[in-house]
Amino acid sequence: MQSLDKTKKITTYGILTALALILSYVEAQIPAFVAVPGMKMGLTNIVVLVALYLFGNRSAYAINLVRIVIVALLFGTAMSFAFSLVGGMLSTTVMVLLKRTNKFGQVGVSCAGGISHNIGQILVAMVLLNTRAIVWYLPVLWISGIVSGVVIGIIGGLICQRVRVPR
Repeated sequence: MQSLDKTKKITTYGILTALALILSYVEAQIPAFVAVPGMKMGLTNIVVLVALYLFGNRSAYAINLVRIVIVALLFGTAMSFAFSLVGGMLSTTVMVLLKRTNKFGQVGVSCAGGISHNIGQILVAMVLLNTRAIVWYLPVLWISGIVSGVVIGIIGGLICQRVRVPR
């Protein structure tokens, strides 16, 4: 019986990781809606948020990390890997910590995740470019992080309400 539970868990993680990969690819095909380079919706955060709320912290980290590595190997560069890894892990950590407080709903947790993802990416850019001048870009990215965080949080919340978790 225990092996069946483990099989269900691995299968579910695989499906969620595949969905995150598909959303990464789809998002890469969508042209930028604004004249701000690097601004994206962060569709894969839907999967991370759902994993966090339905399966827990470890699942959110694992699925996000596997997705980041695979996307970098398939579609990315060392630079995009660095940006994604720092942004994604910082974002997941902030979401885990805020969820743990029980003071924020999924939309608030998602917004904080979007903002912290942008902070992580700016930190990487500051290190790689050896400049602090890029910090001016952060307020612009925070606006997109909040907007996308709200959208992702609402979608993730709806999914969590409707998905039956395998036990």
